[in-house]
Amino acid sequence: MHEDGNGGGRGVESGVTGSGVNQPEFLALERELTVLLRRARANQGEMAREVHPDLESSAYGLLVRLGECGGQRATELAAYIGVGKATMSRQLRALEDLGLVTREPDPADGRAWLVTLTPEGQERVGRVREARRARYARRLADWDPREVAELARLLHELNRGMEK
Repeated sequence: MHEDGNGGGRGVESGVTGSGVNQPEFLALERELTVLLRRARANQGEMAREVHPDLESSAYGLLVRLGECGGQRATELAAYIGVGKATMSRQLRALEDLGLVTREPDPADGRAWLVTLTPEGQERVGRVREARRARYARRLADWDPREVAELARLLHELNRGMEK
C-alpha cells in the first residue's frame, strides 16, 4: 500500500469517523506498530549486512521475495516492493554485481527476463533468515505456540487489510 502522507486527497476511510481514530485501541495500535516498524527497519539493515556488507537495507526484501517465490520479472518485483522501474533496475544491477541474483530469459515470454537468486544468494539469504527465526524462537520461548500462531494470523490479516 502506498501512502503519500496527505491521505491522497481522499476523505476518511470507510467506516471510521474522525472521532473513532482517537479511541484508546487505535492509539495503542499506532504506538505499538510504530515501535515494531522502527525495530523492523533497524533489523532489516542488520540482516542486509549479514547477507553482504555492501547490500543496501532496502534490497533485503527483494532477496527474501525471490527466495520465497522463485524467479520474478523486474516489473513484478517493483510492484511488490512499491518502487518504480528505475529504482528496481538500479537495485537489481547492484544485486547482480554482488553475485546474489541473476537474470535469465522468461520461458513464457522470450522478450522478458526473470530475476532469480544465485546459489550464493540462496545460501546467504537462507542462513540469515534461519538465524532470524532462531532469534524469534528465543525471544518468544515463553509464549504458547498457539499465541505465536495467533499473532502471525493477525499480522497476516493486518497486511491483507493494508493492501486494500
